[in-house]
Amino acid sequence: MTQIATVEKLLDGVYAEIAVPRKSACGHDCEQCAGCGVTGASVHARVKNDLGAVPGQKVVVESSTRSMLGIVGLVYLVPIALFLLGYFLTGGLFSESGRYLTAGIGFAAGIGLAVLYDRKLRSRGGLAFSIVRLL
Repeated sequence: MTQIATVEKLLDGVYAEIAVPRKSACGHDCEQCAGCGVTGASVHARVKNDLGAVPGQKVVVESSTRSMLGIVGLVYLVPIALFLLGYFLTGGLFSESGRYLTAGIGFAAGIGLAVLYDRKLRSRGGLAFSIVRLL
């Protein structure tokens, strides 16, 4: 996955901090919308600065599409799958309220897994970006 980012600052001569604009489904065409209140927040990441980018410069960065899809699956699909499993697999065991309770516990467990993975990913330095070219 390639994106355009802005170099924020140089860190130690080899690395730089970049700001990647966060993408959303709405496309931020705010003139055509009632307004969701979302501003153009950025994700900050540390990248190896092999091409010699300077602060303020726009660069094209690339991240692993496979890693990104794995994260998306973990954050969005796993909680829903655990919710549905909790509901349908306990059909003969509990009343309707018990089924909803186990489904809610499954959903919370899915969110918990996503939070734990996020912490692990942050401790390893976050999602890896690399500068492909300067703009």
